[in-house]
Amino acid sequence: MTDQNPLLAEWTARFGLPPFGAITPDRFRPAFDAALAAHRAEIDRIAADPAAPTFKNTIEALERGGRALERVANVFFVLAGADTSDAIEAVERDVSPLLARHGNAIYLNRALYARIADLYARRDSLGLTSEQARVLDRYHIRFVRAGAALEKNSQDRLAAINERLASLGTAFGQNVLADEKSYELLLDEADLDGLPDFARAAARATAEERGKPGKYAFTLTRSSVEPFLQFSTRRDLREKIFQVWIRRGENGGATDNRALIKEMVALRAERAKLLGFDTFADYRLDDQMAKTPGAARELLENVWTRARARAGVERDALQKLIADEGGNFALAPWDWRYYAEKRRKAEFDLDEAEIKPYFQLDKMVEAAFETARRLFGLTFTAVDVPLYHKDARAWQVTDADGKEVALFIGDYYARASKYSGAWMTSLRDQEKLVGDIKPVILNICNFAKPAAGEPALLSFDDARTLFHEFGHALHGMLSNVTYPLLSGTAVPSDFVELPSQLYEHWLEVPEILQAYARHYRTGAAMPQALLDRLLATRTYNQGFATVEYTSCALVDLDIHALADASTLDVTAFEKRELDALHMPAEIVMRHRLPHFQHLFAGDGYASGYYSYMWSEVLDADAFEAFQETGNAFDPTTAKKLRDFIYGAGNLRDPAEAYKAFRGRLPTVDALLKKRGLTDVLPA
Repeated sequence: MTDQNPLLAEWTARFGLPPFGAITPDRFRPAFDAALAAHRAEIDRIAADPAAPTFKNTIEALERGGRALERVANVFFVLAGADTSDAIEAVERDVSPLLARHGNAIYLNRALYARIADLYARRDSLGLTSEQARVLDRYHIRFVRAGAALEKNSQDRLAAINERLASLGTAFGQNVLADEKSYELLLDEADLDGLPDFARAAARATAEERGKPGKYAFTLTRSSVEPFLQFSTRRDLREKIFQVWIRRGENGGATDNRALIKEMVALRAERAKLLGFDTFADYRLDDQMAKTPGAARELLENVWTRARARAGVERDALQKLIADEGGNFALAPWDWRYYAEKRRKAEFDLDEAEIKPYFQLDKMVEAAFETARRLFGLTFTAVDVPLYHKDARAWQVTDADGKEVALFIGDYYARASKYSGAWMTSLRDQEKLVGDIKPVILNICNFAKPAAGEPALLSFDDARTLFHEFGHALHGMLSNVTYPLLSGTAVPSDFVELPSQLYEHWLEVPEILQAYARHYRTGAAMPQALLDRLLATRTYNQGFATVEYTSCALVDLDIHALADASTLDVTAFEKRELDALHMPAEIVMRHRLPHFQHLFAGDGYASGYYSYMWSEVLDADAFEAFQETGNAFDPTTAKKLRDFIYGAGNLRDPAEAYKAFRGRLPTVDALLKKRGLTDVLPA
């Protein structure tokens, strides 16, 4: 390892893990350069092969290529998201355009595309298996959507656009992280009125970690801000941290993202036109389950009108609570969570401070594992392996027959070196093309780290987030395909949220809560009366939650429906769109545009944030399949779920995959029932 780059050497550690201890930021750029050069040579050989195109010498050769680059990139982007530094960020700024340029060189390679197009034209006579046919189809679609069939001048412009977008996306994400890292609300004991013990302990631990013992620090991570907004009696401080929170990326100066958004939206619109689409939204959804922006908007608007009506009822109830307490001010966005918590306490005899002691992080991890055991026969065994950060943990995953399935890594605590939010990623994806390759899957979250010797306690929403991300992880771990292109979560974005959102349902299964919702001091199970009250609040405050989300999805579709963004004023556009929606003044978008990383820290969910609700239609209906059997762990239904959803990767068109599981496509009814919106009529 001392004589060669550890990123390029053979990895001999258990589970094929990289030698994290030997990897320093300065190793990445040389490793990327070498891996990119090796992959370019592989691509050139495939494109210049004098033999007639075959599935093996073209498609399979592409699938076998780029292994070194994949390894280097996977390690790098895990660190860039979960444990970054100034040095890592500098490398990211350098390599993002390089990777975009490399992608352009592949997908705009005319000789390579000619081979793929030839195979695609003869696909019915090639004797392909169904999986091979799917791989060929997806390669052809990818190349066409990337511009492989365009004239060279259009290809050159596309290449420049892609490279610029990669740089802009990196800058956007780094700006948001910089705003988050630079802020703390530093308080004294006297400022903590209303805050429960768990919130105080987490803030004390954060302050100590930042070298300010005796103080209490609240940061811009959601797990820090939301409890403060929920419990603090100090309205002035609630407003102070809320205003900073919602203005990440919109503060002027070097980290202001509005100019970046304007340029990105304009470039995406130009790219879509080059590829024959009216708008970027049309381009993006053409290869999704929804197919058109109109179909996505129809679902969102159906839910929006009901959600806004429900939010109006909720707002009036909160305003009445303020008046009943003698307040003479109008409910503001920084008041909503505080008074919603008070109302929940009054109406259900339930508050977060009473619930949270029963939701220990470790017990919720166990609950997620037990659910996977009962559904899919999986066992999770803790293993001691070198990882990239001391807070990350690993488990070997085995099947009911004792065979290894995957390695799972959980990295749960917030820290300054980690991007906010929660996500699933991988260090290695499942495949069978070059051997029986087992995946290495990660869940990365941002729960508040407890003081030394104390357990981490989660809110019920945090526990739901844990189950959500673990659903994504299972989608990667249970993958059972031959070709890497189809592996795991490599499905359309409006289908990829189905396994994650569906998994959330099992958190609310009473027998799971009874077994794992245990008081962190006494170990006692949550009392049945408290459990009943908790489950009775399933649809509480859903008007607020649905408005918060759906406004984001609608604004996303609208900004990417712009045919010309040359005069875009991001702040004015957001206000105009929300005014047109009659957005309640007391609610703010869950992610405002200047810090909306789903849309602008890459293309992943651009014009695709609707996907969560599209998938929710599927997940609500899918869980009803279990409910109809009377058993939340029905073995027959669970087997179909594994075969056609969690284990199937992208073997089938999403609609066909869902029908194979459920026997039919869903309607919106189960979603409306789940959110408690069936009895709400639009005003």
